Amino acid sequence: MHERHRIEGRAVALRIDNLDTDQIMPKQFLRGIDKSGLARGLLHDLRFDAAGQPRPDCALDKPGDPPRLLVGGANFGCGSSREHAVWGLLQFGVQAVIAPSYGEIFHSNAMQNRLLLVTLPTDVVERLMADADAGGDLRIDLARMRVTSANVDAPFELSPRYRLKMLSGQDDVDLTRLEQARIAAFAKAHHARHPWMKDVAASTRARLDRS
Repeated sequence: MHERHRIEGRAVALRIDNLDTDQIMPKQFLRGIDKSGLARGLLHDLRFDAAGQPRPDCALDKPGDPPRLLVGGANFGCGSSREHAVWGLLQFGVQAVIAPSYGEIFHSNAMQNRLLLVTLPTDVVERLMADADAGGDLRIDLARMRVTSANVDAPFELSPRYRLKMLSGQDDVDLTRLEQARIAAFAKAHHARHPWMKDVAASTRARLDRS
């Protein structure tokens, strides 16, 4: 199966409802001019104490491979529109989050950056958390649209657009380019019906070039 069709690996349960983007990526890690170094800031106060030392009981930093999946509480990623939270999760190695619900802006930011968000009922999420705590791997199969673990085999839904982007690895620009022939055909027909608009467009471009 193609690697984009399945996300599988170690999962960590975060039993925190209303985990906001300020907690996911604290403000002191927003000072850079690029996206580098955000893995260090991810869930910083959960992973490190006031002296900056790692918390030994934090499952996120257990020896071995970093978690590829997080299983979170309701309203995951609420709060400010901090896209750095998504970038930090991806840099840390997280490829998917499973939760009962998400903050609206976080959901959009995540899916646009191809961080997969899966929405499942609370009781199913709780069983996935138990399996994650027991050390078992979780699997998300995008071709079959199912999440499985030792004690869970549950279907989930994605919008057709998001599913296509996840399966193909394409972003909005890529998908727009696939429609170039239809866009060109529409523009040709539109200008044939409204020829005066071509003159308006040309005049506008000329003014912009002079400015």
